[in-house]
Amino acid sequence: MTKDEFLALVLRNPINEVLARELAPLGLPDAWIVSGCLVQSVWNVLTGRAIDYGIADYDVFYFDGDTSWAAEDAVIRTVEARIGGLGVKVEVRNQARVHLWYPAKHGMPYPPLARATEGIDRFLTANTMVGIRRAGEAYEVYAPHGFDDVARLIVRPNPGPNFSAANYAAKAARWKALWPELTVLSA
Repeated sequence: MTKDEFLALVLRNPINEVLARELAPLGLPDAWIVSGCLVQSVWNVLTGRAIDYGIADYDVFYFDGDTSWAAEDAVIRTVEARIGGLGVKVEVRNQARVHLWYPAKHGMPYPPLARATEGIDRFLTANTMVGIRRAGEAYEVYAPHGFDDVARLIVRPNPGPNFSAANYAAKAARWKALWPELTVLSA
């Protein structure tokens, strides 16, 4: 699967397209739509399911040096006001703040990041290490491992610094129940 083929399938989900279009004018620094909402949209097209089947939420990453909760909350509220009418759950996270809350939530360290794509690089599964954003009228795609696993319906662990075998097993089991066509590789 090429970048253009991936993007065309992702944008068949109208929520991804509207979210990208509505985020661009907000000018959030280093902002990306990331992860499952992209990959699962592709899986749904490839397996003939409804485009939004199994998508729990739509994740947006951005990177702003203001690591206060108040600043992130203001961005969350702004995005909600802009796209709240879509009727889906959108989770907006400032990647500059993750190291502040991740250890308490997940019980492991999380070194500070320097940009939003570093957060994508730390996803639990290699196949979800993807992001898109509008760049004018075009789209930019970030996919350090390409699209082969997405196209072949393969779930592969990302053995990065924040890998948890238990979390991987839980996520893979949830996905396998929804998309039985997946091939889940062991951790």
